[in-house]
Amino acid sequence: MSAVRSLRKLGRAALLGPSPRHALPDAIEHVAKAHRAHHPGADLDILRRAYVLAEYSHRGQTRKSGEPYITHPLAVTLILAELGAETTTLTASLLHDTVEDTDVTLEQVRAEFGEEVGYLVDGVTKLEKVDYGAAAEPETFRKMLVATGNDVRVMSIKLADRLHNMRTLGVMRPEKQARIARVTRDVLIPLAERLGVQALKTELEDLVFAVLHPEEYARTRELIRDHNAGADPLAEIAESVRAVLREADIAAEVLIRPRHFLSVHRARAKRGELGPCDFGRLLILVAENADCYAVLGELHTCFTPMMSEFKDFIAVPKFNLYQSLHTAVADTAGRVAEVLVRTRRMHRVAEAGVIALGDPHRTSGAPHADPAGEAAAADDGRADPTRPGWLERLLEWQSHAPDPDTFWAELRDDLAQDREITVFCTDPGGPGRTAALHLPAGATCVDAAYARYGAAGHALVGARVDGRLAALGTVLRDGDSLQLLMAPEGTSGPSPQWLEHARTPTARIAIRTWLDACAEDGGPAEGERTEGTGGQARTAPPAAARASLHPPAAAASAAEPDAPGRAVQPRDRSAAVVGLPGALVRLARCCTPVPPDAVVGFAVRGGAVTVHREGCPTVARMTAAGRETVAVRWQDSGAGCRVTLHAESLSRPHLLADLTEAIAAEGAAVVSAEVEPPREHRVRHTYTLWLEDAGELPRLMRAMREVPGVYDVVRATRTQP
Repeated sequence: MSAVRSLRKLGRAALLGPSPRHALPDAIEHVAKAHRAHHPGADLDILRRAYVLAEYSHRGQTRKSGEPYITHPLAVTLILAELGAETTTLTASLLHDTVEDTDVTLEQVRAEFGEEVGYLVDGVTKLEKVDYGAAAEPETFRKMLVATGNDVRVMSIKLADRLHNMRTLGVMRPEKQARIARVTRDVLIPLAERLGVQALKTELEDLVFAVLHPEEYARTRELIRDHNAGADPLAEIAESVRAVLREADIAAEVLIRPRHFLSVHRARAKRGELGPCDFGRLLILVAENADCYAVLGELHTCFTPMMSEFKDFIAVPKFNLYQSLHTAVADTAGRVAEVLVRTRRMHRVAEAGVIALGDPHRTSGAPHADPAGEAAAADDGRADPTRPGWLERLLEWQSHAPDPDTFWAELRDDLAQDREITVFCTDPGGPGRTAALHLPAGATCVDAAYARYGAAGHALVGARVDGRLAALGTVLRDGDSLQLLMAPEGTSGPSPQWLEHARTPTARIAIRTWLDACAEDGGPAEGERTEGTGGQARTAPPAAARASLHPPAAAASAAEPDAPGRAVQPRDRSAAVVGLPGALVRLARCCTPVPPDAVVGFAVRGGAVTVHREGCPTVARMTAAGRETVAVRWQDSGAGCRVTLHAESLSRPHLLADLTEAIAAEGAAVVSAEVEPPREHRVRHTYTLWLEDAGELPRLMRAMREVPGVYDVVRATRTQP
C-alpha cells in the first residue's frame, strides 16, 4: 500500500499547475490525435495519467542532445500510435524508461496501471551492467525475447525505441554510432522483418546504411535527388493503370510508392544503372481479396506482363504475415513498372505487422477489444500470428544456450535466415502420426530431427525424403514429406561432421553439447559417422538386413542418460568391473573394446570410468598427459557389446548386400553402415554392430572375410592427429 500511496503522491504533485485535473496535456495531443485515427473510442485517461507520471519522474533529465528526456518516450509513443498500436501499448511506451532511469519502481507501475502495462515495461527494461558486465546486452535481449514470447508488444516498443534512438544518433561518438548501428542491423532489423513491421524496418535500414556506409549512402542520396528533380515516368504509367481499372469498373487506389535509400542501393548493385522507373513501384489498394486478382487480370491483359516477376503472397503468405501480389508490366513505350496489389487490410498489416493485430491477449467480447485489430487478426484461419513458429524455435534453443556469447552468436545467425519452410514429418511408428515442422530455409534432415525430437535427435541414423533414402545433409524444400530413422536411445550419436549439416541453433547447440561431453571419452570412433557426413556416400542395406537395422531391446535398455539433453553409448555393468565401488562403466567409442581384449580405464567426470583397449591411441595420449589409469577386468565374456568394423574389399556389384546378409546370418544387429567412394577398384565398408555375445566377434569377422571380394576385416581404432 505504501508503494501505491507514493505513486499517487507523485501523480498529485505532477498535476499541480494551471491545467484542469483531467484535461489532456498539450504535449500528448498529437499522440492522442494519431491514436484516435485508428481507435476512435479509445479511453485516453490512462494515457494522460501515464504521461503525467513519466513527465514528473523524468523531470530534470536531459538527453545527450540537450532536449528534455520526456521528448524520447513521447516520440516512441507517437511512432507506435501512428502505426495503430492499442492503448495498453502506448501506456507502456510512455513509461518504458521510468523503471530503468528514475525512482519509479515496477511495483508502482503495476499497482497504478495494471499487470499488462507492468509486464511490457519490465520486458523492455535493460539489465544493469553493474550486475552483468559485458553480458548485459546479450542477456537483455534474451530477457526481452522471452518476454516477447508471452506478449509480442514488448518487441514492438523496443523497435520503436530503437528507431527514435537511431534518428537522434548523430550526437554520439562515431564509434558508438557504429556499434549501435551494427546491433540494429544484425538483430533489430531482422526482428522487425519477422514481425512484419515494414514501416519501422525500412527506416531503420536507411539509418543504419547512413552510419555504416556513408559514402554509398551519399551516392544513393544524390541519385534519388537527381531523379526527383525531373518528371517521374511512373506518374504517367499510374494514370494509365487508373484508366484501365476505371474502364473495368474496379474500385482501386493507385499510388506511387518510392523506394527507400537501401532499396535503391540494392537495386543499383543488382541491375547496374537504374532506369527512370526503378526508383519506385506502383501500389494498388482494393477492398477485397477477389479484387486483387481482378486487378491482376486487367494488368496482364492491357499491359505486357513480366512473368518472371510474378509472386502470389496472398495464396501463400510470408511467415511474417505479409500478403500481396507482386508483378511487373511494360507499357506501350517499353517502360517496365513493378506493381504491388493488396487490400487495405493487407496494407495495414504489411506496414505495421503484429502492431496492427492489437492486444494478443484479447478475447472476443472483451471490454477493451480493438475492432481494427480484430479485423487484422481474422487472417483466413491461420494459426496465432502473435506467436509465430520462428519465435517458438528461438525460445526453445535460447534456453539451451550455455553462455551469453553462444546466445549472441546464434541469435545473429538465426535472424539472418529470412525465409521459412514447412515439412511434414511422419513417425515410423504408424500411420496418422504426422507433424508439420516449420524450419528456416536451408534446413536439413539433421535440423528436422532436433526440431522434432529435441536432444533425442542424437539418435538419427537415416532419413527418407518423399519416400526415398536421403543423406542427412540433404537440404529440405517447402512441402517435403520426411521420415526420420532413429536408433534406440543411447545406441547412436552425432559426429563432428553433423555441424556442417546443421543450420539451426537448436541443432548446433545440442550437437556441440553432446560432442563436448563425449570429449573425455576419447570421442566418436572413426567408423561411427552416420549417413551423408564428411562428404562420404552411404548406401542403404538391403531389405533383409534392414530388418535388423536397430539393436534389440536389450541394447536400448542398457543405455542410460548421462546428463539432461544427451545420450551416450550402452553401458553394461556386467561386462567389465573396476576397482572403484559404484562407478559406472563406459566402453570407449574410439576403440570399442570387447571381451577378451586387454583393457585399461580412466576416470572421467560424473564418476564414470571409460574403458579403452590397451593399444588405443587415446590411451597413449591420456597417459602422456598424466592421467592416472584405473584397473579394469572383464567379468562376463558372454555380455552384449557394440563394435565397429572396417571391411576392405574389391569393388563389385551387390557387395554391400552380401556383406549385410552375412552379418545378419551371424545374429548381429546393424546400428549403422557406411560405404566410402571406391578408389582404384577398392572400397571400404564401415559397420557399427551390436552383438548379443562378445565371444561371437571372431566368428563374425571370419564370416565377413569369407564374402567374395572381401580381403580384410579389422576392428576400428580412431587415429589421433
